[in-house]
Amino acid sequence: QAQLVESGGGRVQAGGSLRLSCAASNYVFQNNVMGWYWQAPGKQRVLVASITRGGDTDYADSVKGRFTISRDNARNTVYLQMNNLEPEDAAVYYCNTVPIVWSYWGQGTQVTVSS
Repeated sequence: QAQLVESGGGRVQAGGSLRLSCAASNYVFQNNVMGWYWQAPGKQRVLVASITRGGDTDYADSVKGRFTISRDNARNTVYLQMNNLEPEDAAVYYCNTVPIVWSYWGQGTQVTVSS
């Protein structure tokens, strides 16, 4: 059964922090690189961070040094620690495989950053 459940979003002031979580179905999680994507209003969904099963990570230039992706393979969960948030980080955040291997997306979690 397909499952991607994101949580942890909220409203913070610029400079603040949030930690996002995503619970995924076992088959998808265990067999794929996982990533966090963001989508701002009127814009396309963009990959911002990814992590292999072994823990190798990659980040978009705009979030390097501020965001940290991690995963718990025993819990089928991927996390995104976001520090020093900027207004430009405001978006709906989704987790999914990297690359996308199916058409399913979760509901996402909204991040709002006030200046």
